[in-house]
Amino acid sequence: MLVSKPAFRVLGVAECFRKRARKSVIAGVVWRRDGFVDGVYLSFASVGGMDATDAIVDMYLRSSRRDINVIMLNGCIISWFNIADPEKIYERTGIPVICLSYEESEGLEKYIEKYFPGDVHRMRAYQSLGSRRLVYVKPARTYVYVRASGIAMDEVSRILNVTTKSGKVPEPLRVARQVARAVHSLLEREDPQLLGIPL
Repeated sequence: MLVSKPAFRVLGVAECFRKRARKSVIAGVVWRRDGFVDGVYLSFASVGGMDATDAIVDMYLRSSRRDINVIMLNGCIISWFNIADPEKIYERTGIPVICLSYEESEGLEKYIEKYFPGDVHRMRAYQSLGSRRLVYVKPARTYVYVRASGIAMDEVSRILNVTTKSGKVPEPLRVARQVARAVHSLLEREDPQLLGIPL
């Protein structure tokens, strides 16, 4: 993977949600190695649902892009325990997937049992994600937690070092998160029913 090439592209995926809504906003931002953003894509996922993987795959396929080198997710568990599976995203798109998180965790099993009692499918989906691996990010001088599919950890490290400019969050995810928040705020104000927010 030629990370050093200016045209190396990452599809950064982040979301914004409110628990009182039925839908979250997912934003995908195509970030180039030379710092240009050359694509923005949007989708919805169900808050508390199990359609995050489908939403991300569908967003990528609808983009009709053939120049994406890696998909980067701002967390595998989004939109109130809606689980995005990096392995399934990789299998269905053919694009390597890096999923990041930033905090220590003892696991989410107890929270899934609390908020979704008896939801065996959700529990199995979470457990199938496997363990996270610590990766040191030189520009941030800190570690992040990584789950990855279709890509070796040394490549993950190189990509994170190239895409991280300030703080822990890589630029593709930082921009995607800002887009998701802005779109969600607009819909909350102008068309809350589109998000399934009770009037």
